Amino acid sequence: MAEDLDELLDEVESKFCTPDLLRRGVVEQPKGCDGGTHSSDWNQAEAKENLRSTETFEKEDDLDSLINEIFEESNLDKKPSKLKSKSSGNTSVRASIQGLGKSCSPVYLGGSSIPCGIGTNISWRACDHLRCIACDFLVVSYDDYMWDKSCDYLFFRNNMPEFHKLKAKLVKKKGTRAYACQCSWRTIEEVTDLQTDHQLRWVCGKH
Repeated sequence: MAEDLDELLDEVESKFCTPDLLRRGVVEQPKGCDGGTHSSDWNQAEAKENLRSTETFEKEDDLDSLINEIFEESNLDKKPSKLKSKSSGNTSVRASIQGLGKSCSPVYLGGSSIPCGIGTNISWRACDHLRCIACDFLVVSYDDYMWDKSCDYLFFRNNMPEFHKLKAKLVKKKGTRAYACQCSWRTIEEVTDLQTDHQLRWVCGKH
């Protein structure tokens, strides 16, 4: 009976006690006054605590490295991309970062001296994302140009949106901006609220 018990204890020790714990003296020590094995219990508790603390440190290291990676990635995303602005042309890069995801309210047209971007009641900027809801064409604009008086509906219907064809009716004029879709055209010099021109079916196409 005693031999069976010893074998069972040996088996339990080999399965459930780590070599670390055995080395640190989990074998039974002389008993204390209260009948407990002080030294053995204390060693077991200390070994468990050491295991827990090393696991915790490993987890904290992993978390720190993950957090650092996330910050590095977000810093890469925030690096400003260098945009080259053109002095003339049908778009202006100054529309840039000012209002991503916003649309103009109200919608303004303007001459070449008026910056392009998101128009508001306090920021008078010419919309550079105009779309016509009548012909479903994007509105093009050309700085420092005006439309010739001989322009007609058929001209735009046949030549939009190709600049090399449209330039036949474009006349250079400093400070103006020539706008056109397939069915309408305007030459603008001052800031103009689009709502005041009831014939135009243009809207801000920015979402």
